[in-house]
Amino acid sequence: MSRTVRVGLDDRAYDVVVGQGLLENAGKLIAPFAKRGRVAIVSDETVWSLHGQALMTALRAADIAAQPIVVPPGEPTKSWEGLSHVCSRLLQLELDRGDLIVAFGGGVVGDLAGFAAAIYKRGIDFIQIPTTLLAQVDSSVGGKTAIDTPQGKNLIGAFHQPRLVLADLDVLSTLSDREMRAGYAEVIKYGLLGDFAFFEWLEANGAKVLARDPDALAYAVARSVEMKAEIVAEDEKEAGRRALLNLGHTFGHALEAETGYGEALLHGEAVAAGSALAFRFSAAQGLCPSQDAERAVAAIAASGLPTRLQEVGAGAFQAAPLVRHMGQDKKAEGGRLTFILARKLGEAFVAKDVDAGAIEAFLLSEGAA
Repeated sequence: MSRTVRVGLDDRAYDVVVGQGLLENAGKLIAPFAKRGRVAIVSDETVWSLHGQALMTALRAADIAAQPIVVPPGEPTKSWEGLSHVCSRLLQLELDRGDLIVAFGGGVVGDLAGFAAAIYKRGIDFIQIPTTLLAQVDSSVGGKTAIDTPQGKNLIGAFHQPRLVLADLDVLSTLSDREMRAGYAEVIKYGLLGDFAFFEWLEANGAKVLARDPDALAYAVARSVEMKAEIVAEDEKEAGRRALLNLGHTFGHALEAETGYGEALLHGEAVAAGSALAFRFSAAQGLCPSQDAERAVAAIAASGLPTRLQEVGAGAFQAAPLVRHMGQDKKAEGGRLTFILARKLGEAFVAKDVDAGAIEAFLLSEGAA
């Protein structure tokens, strides 16, 4: 069984297929987009060792010739060096604009391969096969591609929509519990920012999602994709409503920068902590009822995700450097800080020109030095 969600972008519209058994049928699903029967697969060592053979078998069955480009796992691969490596391999393989790139992995691989596709020979089609919960519900949908730099996360990139997304729920069986929790942070984010009924469903069923119950997982992924597809279709380039999807990200990206984009803090863990901070800051500013903030934080904590600075990383955070990182955020304009804050559960809004002093004071009250 599978469910298809359409991302409506006129002549660049595409389907996100959510279900089981998609990897074994990937060849026939990808074949209509592989114009010359040639694809390059960008994957990481972990995913390739677990699922690479299954994908290669499926592509061969559809008479598609595939060449893997396997990169090291982890956020550090999403860098200038990682991009250079992937582009050099694409050139060595002599791919042309009638060929296809397949991003086969989590968010790091999807962002890296998608950005390479955006700039290789001024643009080549690509398909996303996300293998983590986080990538299935967030980064694989919407066309955001990027690499990280020492100055911040995702600051160099492009909007480049995929032609197809295949979210196979079966591959999540090999995901660690920590990675499942990290992905769940992006799932609960959708309820917090715009769907109170979904938030309530997650309060009741979040444990089933994390336990990989097939029905609960299928509903959570499909509903998350539906919400993102609706927002992307309305605001592809993040000029307005799409910014709501960054709930928790301004705080979260600053935490990631301070911890070095490594295993100490996964992106989803940073989003979870950032979302909790955003709700507590909203309450502290009188924008959101305190009971709503407490309920949001409790729901995040119930999944085993961090909600406070003391639960993140190995040491104490300094407030001033965190605020400086926020000033480098893509959403900042003219030196003004932009945050996604909350009016209540299920209703987030874009707050521009947030006072940096207020943020620093709030972080100090949260335990930063």
